[in-house]
Amino acid sequence: MHERRPRLDIRDLFEVGTVGLRTRPLRAVLSAIGVAIGIATLVAVTAVPASSQAALDKTLTALGADLLRADPRTGGDGALVPLPAEAVGMLERIGTVTGAASVGNTHAPVRSNELRSYPESGLTTLAVRGDLVGVLRADVSSGRWLDGSDLPTAVLGVEAAERLGLSELPDRPVAIDIGGVAFTVVGVLAKTPLSADLQSAVLVDDAAARRWLSFDGVPTAAYVTGIESSIEALRPIVAATLSPKASGLVQVSQPSAVLAAKAAARDSFDGLFLALAAVALVIGGIGIANTMFVSVLERRREIGLRRALGAHRGQIQAQFLVEAIVLCALGGAAGVLLGLLGTAAWSGYQGWPLVVPVQTVLVGMAASLGTGAIAGLAPSVRAARQSPTAALAAT
Repeated sequence: MHERRPRLDIRDLFEVGTVGLRTRPLRAVLSAIGVAIGIATLVAVTAVPASSQAALDKTLTALGADLLRADPRTGGDGALVPLPAEAVGMLERIGTVTGAASVGNTHAPVRSNELRSYPESGLTTLAVRGDLVGVLRADVSSGRWLDGSDLPTAVLGVEAAERLGLSELPDRPVAIDIGGVAFTVVGVLAKTPLSADLQSAVLVDDAAARRWLSFDGVPTAAYVTGIESSIEALRPIVAATLSPKASGLVQVSQPSAVLAAKAAARDSFDGLFLALAAVALVIGGIGIANTMFVSVLERRREIGLRRALGAHRGQIQAQFLVEAIVLCALGGAAGVLLGLLGTAAWSGYQGWPLVVPVQTVLVGMAASLGTGAIAGLAPSVRAARQSPTAALAAT
């Protein structure tokens, strides 16, 4: 009959495998630091960009991730092919469009106001049609917005207001000379970062421009908002709607794409930080492997005694492998905690929403366990190969 070897259940294996950690806690802590740093870096460089992306998405939505701008292009003769006068109505009939507006250059010069007089101020007078403020999600910092009437009223862009000395409107009405007609300034528009040309413009109602400034009604730019998830599919539809015979004569751009491009440029650095996290994790694994080799040498007598009492090689190997995995797991847990705390602190400082991808935590713990298994494999095999008599004879 074969002699029955003693078995170790999971609880006993864990008890035996953590003896080295419990008897040498300082060494265990120092060994786990490398893994903790690697996992903390891994969590931080994935969670911080996720929080930043959430804040960016919120900003883009507020500023106009669902916004498209249509501009005329030059034809074969080198002249701009104008947009149709009914551009707003045409765009509003598209199914996925939620709002549309247009502006047209009246070519009417702004020459003076009650405070200053210019031969010509260099400001552009734009005729507005549709809900421009709603489409651009713009705000009026002073006064009110245009009311759609044909009365000679105007709203100034923020830079135009500064140039005319009207950043803050006085209590009494102020008029400016536009094309020889006195237009009353009723408001000042706040900054419009996704349509910077409006900031240096004087805005008047389309009806007022037609009546007082002989405006021909042809828009020079059109803005349209749509369902954000289908905004890319809306681009060619907008172009084809405004120019059915030659959609290439209309340039449709997404103003928020510049901000999105900045986000993409930032994401390119995330790969570098992930590589640094991997390097830190490898260094931590090497440190743990070194610690385990030293532990095997120091505990040769223990190994010999256990072998003499009937422990087989598989049990010895499992003991040291469990020790390495537990050591890395503790380092990984500490790293995840440090990464989460660092992400929460940075996101709070930046005013971002805290977003921690669940897969980041899972990947971090899996990476730490994998590192422990790899780092403990060679030392555990060496421990299992120790001869009982040689191990007991070791000093």
